[in-house]
Amino acid sequence: MSTALFTGSYHVNDVQILLKVIDVPDTSVEEKERRIQQEQRHYSEMLSHESLPSAQYMQLFHQAMQDNQMQMAKDCLCLAQKISERRVGEIVLVSLARAGTPVGVVLKHTLSQYFQREVSHYSISIIRDRGIDENALNYILARHKDSSIVFVDGWTGKGVIARELKQSINGFNQRYALHIDSGLYVLVDLAGVAAVAASAEDYLIPSSILNATLSGLISRSVLNADYIYAQDFHGCVFYQQFAEADLSQWFVAELLGCIEQLKLSRGHNKPVEIDCIALQQQSKAFITRLKQQYRISDENRIKPGIGEATRVLLRRVPDLVILRDKNDAAVTHLSILAKEKQVSILYQADLPYRAVSLIKDVS
Repeated sequence: MSTALFTGSYHVNDVQILLKVIDVPDTSVEEKERRIQQEQRHYSEMLSHESLPSAQYMQLFHQAMQDNQMQMAKDCLCLAQKISERRVGEIVLVSLARAGTPVGVVLKHTLSQYFQREVSHYSISIIRDRGIDENALNYILARHKDSSIVFVDGWTGKGVIARELKQSINGFNQRYALHIDSGLYVLVDLAGVAAVAASAEDYLIPSSILNATLSGLISRSVLNADYIYAQDFHGCVFYQQFAEADLSQWFVAELLGCIEQLKLSRGHNKPVEIDCIALQQQSKAFITRLKQQYRISDENRIKPGIGEATRVLLRRVPDLVILRDKNDAAVTHLSILAKEKQVSILYQADLPYRAVSLIKDVS
C-alpha cells in the first residue's frame, strides 16, 4: 500500500488522494466499449486516451463558469452548512474520486474558514459493482474516528454510486463493528438517493464538463489486477504532461471567491426542500420508459442529467443525445460535442432532465 502523500496537482492542505499512481496503456474508446458490453472486461480495468479540450470547448467551459459558478458556490455553502450541523468534533471529508475531488476541496476550505471546523480531506475510489477501496478506508480509520467520516460527491445521475456506497459501507461496518455513515452528500441529487443534497436542479456544474485538468490532473480510478495488488489503493494515471493547462487550483480559488461574496451579502441562507420520494419515482419511471422506447436491456447505457450526459460524450461511445430545450445555454457544450462526434441529437420538451445521453450498443 502506497502511503506517500499524493495530492495530484492540489496543495498539500487541500486533499490527500489515496490512489496508486500507475501507467496503463490506452484502450481505444470503441474497443473499451465493446469489451465492457461483451463482459470481457470491467470498465474499471481500462482507460482511454485523455486529451486536452479544444479552444472552442474551453470557451464554453469559461462561459459555463460565468453562468453557473455562483449557483455551485451556493450549493457548496449550503452543503457545508448541512455537514457542519450533522457532525460534532473533527470532520473527515472523503470525496469520491474524481468528480467528487474538486467539491471536497472547496468544502474543506469552506468548513474550516466559515464554520471554524477542524477538517481533513481524503479522496478515494469507489467503483460500480466492485465497491469502495477498503485499503483506503482502513488508512483513514487508522488516523480518524469512524463517526467523523462524510462521503462527498458532485451529483447523482441514476443513483448507482450512492447505492454502491451504501452497500459497501454497510457490509464494511458489519464486518468490523464500525459506525461509518453510509450516506452520500452531494451538491445535486437528481435521483433522490443522496443522504444530504444542496439541490435537485439539473444545472451545469462547471467541474462536470472537464476531465483531469479540473480534478488535480488525475484519471478516473482504475482497478486492474495487472497493476493493483491486494494491499494497494485503487489506481489512477497522473497526467503531469497537462500541467500547463491545469485549472484545478484556479477553479477552487474562483469558487471560494464566490462563497466569500455570498457570505458578505448573506445571499445563501435558504436551504431548498428536496422531495426524495418524488425524485426516485421520476428517475425510475424515466429509466423504464427509455428502456422500452429504445429497446435497451442494460440501464447502464442510460445517463440522465447534464453531468452524466457530458461524461458519455467525453469518454464513452455515444448513440444519442436527448435535450429538453434546443436554446438552453447549459447544453450548448453537448451540442458541440455531439456534432464533433457525429452523434444525433433529439429534442424532447417533456424530458424530466435538461439532457440525457445514451451509450451505443456495440456488443
